[in-house]
Amino acid sequence: MTKARITSATPVAENEPYDIAAFATKYGMSEKAAEVVLSANGPSRTACDAAARSFMEAVARRSKKQP
Repeated sequence: MTKARITSATPVAENEPYDIAAFATKYGMSEKAAEVVLSANGPSRTACDAAARSFMEAVARRSKKQP
């Protein structure tokens, strides 16, 4: 059995940098936060996506702790 691949109409290379505004919108973060995540994690989209998920989870946990 072969795994199905999901492809988009416009394939993007793993090391093609994200646009800051598009990345911010994708993860619901400010453009400043997106810029920091992207610059800290290099051009790897996989690394940037993982970092963004972790960042947003940390923000959510922190907001739950504050009164």
